[in-house]
Amino acid sequence: MKIAIGCDPNAAELKNILKGFLEEQGQEVQDLGDEDPIYANTAIDVAEKVAAGKYDRGLLLCGTGLGVSLAANKVKGAYATVCSDPYSVERSIKSNNANILCLGSQVIGVELAKSLLRVWLSNTYEPGGRSQAKIQRIYDYESCESK
Repeated sequence: MKIAIGCDPNAAELKNILKGFLEEQGQEVQDLGDEDPIYANTAIDVAEKVAAGKYDRGLLLCGTGLGVSLAANKVKGAYATVCSDPYSVERSIKSNNANILCLGSQVIGVELAKSLLRVWLSNTYEPGGRSQAKIQRIYDYESCESK
């Protein structure tokens, strides 16, 4: 899997640890930075590349994960979720087809983050399931087909 990763300076240490962890898991990781204090710049960069299909998924980090999620979700085709428990990570992929995971470096520790990434890597979207109509409504709205 090709994964784009980025964060603000507050989350650089965790980002570097998780980048190494993902590479150990055999993932192709592209680091898009951690120096811009305006987290929206990095979040939008990652989101645009994921939405364009250059990467399969994105991983964004800031203090809480909330700011990068808000910024990433402004990009058409980017579906970013903030998660801090394994079940939410699983459902973000299986039910919601999220393509960007956002984590908070000041909210979760290294071992929990690695555990969440294991779940994130081991799940895929289940098209046609009971959530399909719910997700389709989001896609339709985003495409201005039925506002």
